[in-house]
Amino acid sequence: MMHQPKIFAPHPVVAAESQRSGGVSPAPYYSLNLGINTEDAPEHIEQNRQRFFKALGWPVGAFCYSYQVHGREVLVANAPGGHHGYDAIITKEPGLLIGVTIADCTPVLVFDPKQQAVAAIHAGWQGTAAQIVTHTLNRMQEAFGTNPADCLAYIGTCITQPHYEVDERVASRLTEAHLKPGAKPGKWMADLKGANLAQLLAAGIPETQIEVSPFCTWADNDHYFSHRRNEGTTGRMLTVIGIQNKPS
Repeated sequence: MMHQPKIFAPHPVVAAESQRSGGVSPAPYYSLNLGINTEDAPEHIEQNRQRFFKALGWPVGAFCYSYQVHGREVLVANAPGGHHGYDAIITKEPGLLIGVTIADCTPVLVFDPKQQAVAAIHAGWQGTAAQIVTHTLNRMQEAFGTNPADCLAYIGTCITQPHYEVDERVASRLTEAHLKPGAKPGKWMADLKGANLAQLLAAGIPETQIEVSPFCTWADNDHYFSHRRNEGTTGRMLTVIGIQNKPS
């Protein structure tokens, strides 16, 4: 049902990315589809979300999310609820879970243990090209006084370079270091994990404080939804993070 990063384990943080098993949705959304903007039945998605949050030990009503637009706007969240137009969410509210929806794009989670703040970032090729990771860390610094050198980060499961062919238009927006020539002229293989790792490192997060998912949405399609492999009709995963409430 979910994969949980190890990098945050010693801290009072809940973090996870959902997988596609353990839900009630039929094909082609089989089975733990958490994407409310898919054409799956709303009652299936609601049941799936109930199952996922219960397994996580977190109330559904304490979740903050946004309809993503492949931009780089950052929401500073103080309360649960849905929003529109943000591809990154940051908060330092204990008991508030934030997350992004994924089906090939790169999810990035950040935790600042000194300022007790977290971020959830959705970085497709457009967000990656727009430096959304860098922009989000800058916003955390402005809002919370975050120093990237103190942060822990997780680069989650996405489509990996051997399976992510892009054209010249997309390749021209990405850095050459994260491109390899494709099998056909004018085609390139893009490394979203590597590109977002480079942004975290350039911002000042030490490599020893970054975990990278070993999985691929395309290659591990039995466990993860892939928008590209499933030709656009598929479910969505959630990648979430939140600071636990202190015991009263």
